[in-house]
Amino acid sequence: MAKTTDHVPPKAVADAAEKGLDLRAKFKRGGTDVGVARARDLKNRKSLSDDTVKRMASYFARHKVDKRAKNFGDDDNPSAGYVAWLLWGGEAGKDWAEKEKKALDA
Repeated sequence: MAKTTDHVPPKAVADAAEKGLDLRAKFKRGGTDVGVARARDLKNRKSLSDDTVKRMASYFARHKVDKRAKNFGDDDNPSAGYVAWLLWGGEAGKDWAEKEKKALDA
């Protein structure tokens, strides 16, 4: 049986998730219930399971097309995809999840 590692999100990931939650509350768009739950865990820097880290890496792989949307990265009028991307930890979350997944796969 594979051993489970503690994956505590770095502060930059927590900050992006918190920003996503704030933008979602303000603009009433972006993300799913799963994304909101993920953001809460990231914001609170809860230790994540191996499976959750793999799901994060998969999310970013599937949703990189969202970055082409109009208003992606616009904090004054964010696209729904940008809000969702932040809920999952933003660029910092993507980099961290990919690094953690690579270590798990090794």
